[in-house]
Amino acid sequence: MINPHADLHINPPDLDSIDSVDVRTGAEVDPGALSLLPLLGVWRGVGEGDYPGMGPFRYGQLIRFFHDGRPFLGMQSHTWILGADDQPTHLAGRESGWWRPGTGDDIEVILTAADGIVATYAGLARTSTSWDLTSDLVARVPGAPEITAEKRLYGIVDGDLMYAIDMAAFDQPLQPHISARLKRVQ
Repeated sequence: MINPHADLHINPPDLDSIDSVDVRTGAEVDPGALSLLPLLGVWRGVGEGDYPGMGPFRYGQLIRFFHDGRPFLGMQSHTWILGADDQPTHLAGRESGWWRPGTGDDIEVILTAADGIVATYAGLARTSTSWDLTSDLVARVPGAPEITAEKRLYGIVDGDLMYAIDMAAFDQPLQPHISARLKRVQ
């Protein structure tokens, strides 16, 4: 039987120093993750959305792409709804996940959302700075939104991270949902 207190003296690594948002600190970037390197960093900006039953809205977002020396990037995203004065009114979605290069130009993305959605995406690096993703599997807990499919396009344009997400949900077909332009802040 394993003693749950036997290893309490072992210090875990400093996790803040393991995950790096740039190539100058932390572990060396794994060559397998080089195709995703332009995403690395902290990005912040504003987006807009609309969907049947939701109405139009504006949101702020912070996305953090990081690496730890292995052949993938981690991603964390925080969003908040903006009022008419562009001030935050309340917190909105959170996602975290992993971007993994596949063979050739293929990529695989696994994302979990705080509202109970887990999705896997199969994708393609369209260029060295743009990635096209289509949901392969969308699973949800019973109380989660009824999302059935997504298509995502990410790209670096004039130094900014831009993306557009189409969504199929609530018995609606796949259609535009949100898009944003984020500036690199780190």
